[in-house]
Amino acid sequence: MTGRTNIIERMDTLGTKLKNFTLYGTSACHLCELAQAMIMAEEPLRDELVIEDVDISESDILMERYGVRIPVLQHPDGRELNWPFTREQLRNLLIS
Repeated sequence: MTGRTNIIERMDTLGTKLKNFTLYGTSACHLCELAQAMIMAEEPLRDELVIEDVDISESDILMERYGVRIPVLQHPDGRELNWPFTREQLRNLLIS
């Protein structure tokens, strides 16, 4: 986790709009690192994604909401996938 929120809407080289997901976690969360590695292993899907890392420790509201559930991956439509999740659950969220 970078500790910063950086929302970027990008286009791939073919002009296709990329999906913007949010990964909630903290910089000291080993499970968050595992979730990031799982996301990065989802080839070729990862080339269609923008993952925004949000460090919940910087917000009391986010700590209250996600503190015991991190990492949490949020789909652009608002659906959330809470830890623990399997590769199959992750892939299903990413392709939906």
